[in-house]
Parts: sequence; C-alpha cells; structure tokens
Amino acid sequence: MHRRTALSVTAALLAAAPLLTACGADARPGAAAVVGGQRIEVASLQAQVREVRTAQQASPQAAQLLQATGDLSREKLNSMIFDRIVEQVAKDHGVTASRAEIQRTRAQAAAQSGGVEQFETRLLQQQGIAPDEIDAAVRREILMTKVAEKLGATNTPEGDKKLTEVFTAASKALSIDVNPRYGTWDDAKIQLGAYDAPWIRQLTQDAPAIQS
Repeated sequence: MHRRTALSVTAALLAAAPLLTACGADARPGAAAVVGGQRIEVASLQAQVREVRTAQQASPQAAQLLQATGDLSREKLNSMIFDRIVEQVAKDHGVTASRAEIQRTRAQAAAQSGGVEQFETRLLQQQGIAPDEIDAAVRREILMTKVAEKLGATNTPEGDKKLTEVFTAASKALSIDVNPRYGTWDDAKIQLGAYDAPWIRQLTQDAPAIQS
C-alpha cells in the first residue's frame, strides 16, 4: 500500500497552538482540559513545554526559537487534545500504527531532511517539537493518513470535506472541556479558538509516496 511520507507533513503538524473549551471549572481542578472524560493535567502540559524549552535553549538559535514559539503552552495543549481526537478516529475506523511503521517512517523522513540531526533541528525550529516527541508526531500522521486512505479522502476538495466532517464529529463526541486560562475549543475547526491549525490541510497536501 502506498502512503505519503508522514514526516513530510509532520513538521507543520505538531506545533499547533490552539485555545481550549471552557466549561465548569469545578469539574476539572488541576486539568488543562478534559477529553472524552480523560484529563490532560496541567502538570503534563507543563512537562511537555519544559522539554521543548530545554531543547530550544541548547540550540545556537535559542533566542529565535524561543521567540517563534512564544505561546508554547497553547501550542502543546492543542496538540495533546488533537492527539486524543486522532486516536478516537483511528479506533472508530480500525486503523493502527505499529512501532515498526513509526520507525521506518521516521527514518525515511530523516533521510529526506539530510540526516537525523537536520531533521530534529527542523522540527524544533519550525514546530517546537522536541526530539522525544517525534515518534508521537509520526504516529499521528500515520494514523491520519490511513484514515484518509480508508475513507478515500486524499488530495481532493471532497476528501478535505469528508475528513473534516469525520474529525469534527469525533471532536464533538469527546465533549472537549478546556480550562478557561487556555481559551476555547472549536469543534468545527478542530482546534483551539482562532488558531490556524494545519491538521486537515496538511494531511491532504502532496507528499512523496512510500511503501507501507
């Protein structure tokens, strides 16, 4: 089966920084968001932010990187929420991503970027993705690509619409509740607030085909 290289899309994918849905604060003390009844703890969100900041500060372009990802908490929260939606959609459509697929796709993307170091640097610079987060980004893209293939929803306006409908439905079904400090979640856009998350758009853009 042919599938577009997940990591050619991942660079723009993971750094999305949206705002979350605000509902009864008493229902989620200490949570950044609740998705499908499962909490995303503020402590977990802060840990991801620290990991990225540590990687950025170790870079020769530290000042530029820090400025480019100023609202990193919202970026990471958007990613964490969207991950839950992707997992639900993948489950609904019976698709999975094996460890071998993730490693193979990551290696191919690194080769296309000129090597592992260049690939990791690009993701950190462009999307605020720390090295330890790359596998999760690759997994997300593999699952999204497989869902699109299963729906026959790739590379067409009709495909874009179909994917958006599927992910919007999953977002609504998960009853996403966000701590007001991070904003509000938009089910229709599948992202935080007015943030221009590239999830569906990036999925349907052209990318090199690979053997799955």
